[in-house]
Amino acid sequence: MSSIFDLNDLEELTLNAEQIQDDLLKEILTLNANTEYLRQFLHGSSDKQLFKKNVPLVSYEDVKPYIERVANGEPSDVISGRPVTRFLKSSGTSGGKQKLFPVNDLINEQLGNLFALRSRVTSKHLSDNLAEQGKAIEFHYTRPESTTPSGLPVAPAFTTFFKSDYFKNRPSNSKSVYTSPDQVILCPDNKQSLYCHLLCGLSQRNEVVKVGATFAYALVRAIYFLESNWKELCDNIRFGRVSEWITNLDCRRSVSKIIGGPNPELADLIEQECSHNSWEGIISRLWPKAKSIECILTGQMAQYIPILEFYSDKLPLVSTVYGSSESIFGMNVDPLCKPQDVSYTFVPTISYFEFLPLDHGGDMTSITDLVKVKLGCYYEPVVTTYFGLNRYLIGDIVQVTGFYNNTPQFRFVSRKNMALNVDVETTTEEEILKGLTHATFFLKESRNLMLMDFTCKADISTFPGHYVFYLELKAKDVNDVVEHDENVKILVECCSVLEESFGGVYRSMRRDGSIGPLEIRLVQQGTFHALMDYFISQGGSMGQYKTPICINSSEALAVLENNVLVRFHSEKYPPLGP
Repeated sequence: MSSIFDLNDLEELTLNAEQIQDDLLKEILTLNANTEYLRQFLHGSSDKQLFKKNVPLVSYEDVKPYIERVANGEPSDVISGRPVTRFLKSSGTSGGKQKLFPVNDLINEQLGNLFALRSRVTSKHLSDNLAEQGKAIEFHYTRPESTTPSGLPVAPAFTTFFKSDYFKNRPSNSKSVYTSPDQVILCPDNKQSLYCHLLCGLSQRNEVVKVGATFAYALVRAIYFLESNWKELCDNIRFGRVSEWITNLDCRRSVSKIIGGPNPELADLIEQECSHNSWEGIISRLWPKAKSIECILTGQMAQYIPILEFYSDKLPLVSTVYGSSESIFGMNVDPLCKPQDVSYTFVPTISYFEFLPLDHGGDMTSITDLVKVKLGCYYEPVVTTYFGLNRYLIGDIVQVTGFYNNTPQFRFVSRKNMALNVDVETTTEEEILKGLTHATFFLKESRNLMLMDFTCKADISTFPGHYVFYLELKAKDVNDVVEHDENVKILVECCSVLEESFGGVYRSMRRDGSIGPLEIRLVQQGTFHALMDYFISQGGSMGQYKTPICINSSEALAVLENNVLVRFHSEKYPPLGP
């Protein structure tokens, strides 16, 4: 079974998932059984039952020494039966530390095939052939590659994909799908790249049928940037020239060809739309033929759903794929469902998938195969890849919501160990996001305020310890200012709204004084952009950036603390009832 299975045939994939998975594991084990890592467990065998009996479930810390040996110049067969040609680098915003994962060029084909299948499914539901009827303005970015001590390139997954020969040599009809030329995507300066994405997209506004990014945050960031720079963009279109501060020559040349000569009529139209007091529906107004917004909207990205609904006039929000630096997992085969209801159908040709029940109680033998999971149950995905990860615990929690043919569908619930606690209580990522959903609705209904971003921490420097939430707010109307003095009661009440969403142990401990009142620290606008800039300066990728739900880094906290405007505390105990 080849990993480059015909991914255009979704029905065949999902009907035959069990056989495909068995064949794929056989191929992986045949390839990797004689690596140093697997040989100690399999002794050269590729037998599935021996694999399940002998090969342990592992975390990154378990396999890190093997990965580092290859990165430092030892042969690939320490972990992989094929040459390791590069390493993918995780963003570090989910787990707090960046990780390296060995791959070769097969990873680019896997990504390309999944994107092709994703486009086919989405087009079918939207009754639209994107390549023939329009273009997409998609905010994709790359960053400069680094190298391992042995000279192998290191980069985030999407930088690796966009710089690959697979992407550069794609068919010419695929290249015409984006409003931006490749030179804009490949520009190493993310600010110049973002500006040029917008300039190209606005210049071709009547051809745009889709607006997208990898993660929702990148799209929200683009709209913020547009709000501050639309006048300059209009001048560029009006006079047919690119701003002088765009110094990347490849960008300048390629974008100049797209904007062509002066176009004062288009500039006037864009200026008229951007001059409105409210930017509600701005995406639909600037790109009137857009049929959807596509980006990842599950997990911590769910906080941006209300913002994108406001800016898009409620265009369909399509959460497309589920994946990580370790592996791609699945895709959304019902793109028109509500983003809150998204489930992902796992693609059985990418990696070998197993699932450890969340309530395993230490019984690791309770792990089960992809097609044998049970409806409604919670699991942690475990992957075995072509590239040297074997029975690797991903650290996510997913719930089985249904089946597409014979292949299960999963709802992403949360990261496994992403939680707050100051005592014996545990407040999960899911509870935090639930609280933020309630707070977002409360702020909107009470004062027409939009929650733009947040993060939180457990503060044990006080006694008793308490939770601190950093919020960045914005008024719905462009010219309005968030008046702190006028919103004191609202923001104090918002503290209570958050607390009421947390578990019974938290609420009980609040009432007996073991946990102090929840605190909201309001930060000035632009703070979370500065936080992203900090993480990018540490090696992160703008295209894959996710604001951490919980922050422990003293340097990152300093960015937030330096921008705190005012503080509020809960003034009442949360109810004990459900």
